Amino acid sequence: MLGHMRTVVVGTRPPELLALMTHRRVLGLDMFDEVWNGEYHLNPAPHSRHGRVDRQVSRALDPIADQLGLIATSAFNLGVADNYRVPDGGYLRPPTTDDVYVPTAAVVVEIISPDDETLDKLPHYAAFGVDEVVVVDCDRHLVRVFRGMAEVDESAVLGITADWLEQQIVWPE
Repeated sequence: MLGHMRTVVVGTRPPELLALMTHRRVLGLDMFDEVWNGEYHLNPAPHSRHGRVDRQVSRALDPIADQLGLIATSAFNLGVADNYRVPDGGYLRPPTTDDVYVPTAAVVVEIISPDDETLDKLPHYAAFGVDEVVVVDCDRHLVRVFRGMAEVDESAVLGITADWLEQQIVWPE
């Protein structure tokens, strides 16, 4: 068993890989797949504790976002067709569109899963004009807020601290 490692296919995608990608799309398993500057990243659905924490974060932040006139969303494609990431959620400024690819967000929410690439997404979010990224680490019971590439203590957009949000979460064991 090779364990957890990155797999890169250089050159033309072999038919077996194309078949896997098609199979995932038909079954709806590609919802969290991403394209990083033309490189396809196959991402599994998150761990169940991820979903439980994600719901708690939404319940804490949605009323604040509503008061600020922001539009809450679950997972979405942030970027363009050949370069997008799929955050776990976010808060958009109106007006929004129903496009497949959302060009930016006021706040992106990422819940860290085993073997994910959350922190590697920060440059992408900064390049696409995302004001802030809220990163929630279930294993460490930790919330971090980033403005661009810099970690900050509080969200200027939402007016909350990372510590406040940590206290709103009943962390799974």
